[in-house]
Amino acid sequence: MRSLDVSILLFDAFSNMVLACLLEPLRVVRDQTDAKIRWRILTENDSIVTSSSGLAVSPEMPKKEAGPSDLLLLIGGDAFRDAKALHNRPSLEPVMRAATVIAADTGAWVLAGAGYLDGHKATLHWQLLDEFREEFPDVEVCADRHVQDGKFWTCGTAAAALDLILVYIEKRFGASASFDAAAMFLHDNARRHGASYPAQALDQAVSPKLRQVVGLMAEAIENPRAIPSLAKQSTISVRSLHRLFVSELHTTPGRYYLLLRLARARELMRYSGLDENEIALRCGFANGTTLKRSLVRNFGSGVGGG
Repeated sequence: MRSLDVSILLFDAFSNMVLACLLEPLRVVRDQTDAKIRWRILTENDSIVTSSSGLAVSPEMPKKEAGPSDLLLLIGGDAFRDAKALHNRPSLEPVMRAATVIAADTGAWVLAGAGYLDGHKATLHWQLLDEFREEFPDVEVCADRHVQDGKFWTCGTAAAALDLILVYIEKRFGASASFDAAAMFLHDNARRHGASYPAQALDQAVSPKLRQVVGLMAEAIENPRAIPSLAKQSTISVRSLHRLFVSELHTTPGRYYLLLRLARARELMRYSGLDENEIALRCGFANGTTLKRSLVRNFGSGVGGG
């Protein structure tokens, strides 16, 4: 059974949105697969911290009792310039032994202030990049949405945090789990705002051409179209289409199309009340047995979990 041990370190005036964007995709993977994922809440002073919106959060244990984890999610707050908020190495050391550290929002400032990012590439919210560069000349500051340098992964905005945790999920649990997390997390958001799915599950930075092709795929879930046909309608060669998907979504067009149909099938299994054969036909599969085999092969489960 796959497992993941996560420590979540919150600093005063942290962003609820950033926390949700990092944690909810992991929750989806935990609920929809056989992965054993557990997390613990820690705080900067081992005491209650308050989010930027006033939500009070208590730590589950002192940092020194948490020990190392597979993943540390470090979410900085609005008080990042305050020297009191920049903990020295001994105070962060118990949790900094994590295999991977994702520092979000102003988290990179906290790490840099403690000396962990010297000689490393890092980023944070774009509005703070110049100030960050001046404050920490030994850090190689990048303007990218998110940056991976060894064990330290950094990002700024909530949207970038979501992108980054999906990259982590793909590396840890595979492309299917990452796709499922993106679809489930953002599909709920799309329903509330009347947005179209699956376009809502795409990074806003993707190219218009890729978004066009995915839209065509979404319109032909029940009767899947051949990739050459999609390419022709989108006025792009099959080879260029393949490169586009691999470059921007890190998978092939055929693979993405299959995951799109399976995501739709899982949703119907959860909410529609239709039998498996009817769901299979609506998602372009010959029958319920074929659909179930594909679900097991790609998600480790033949049914749609709750």
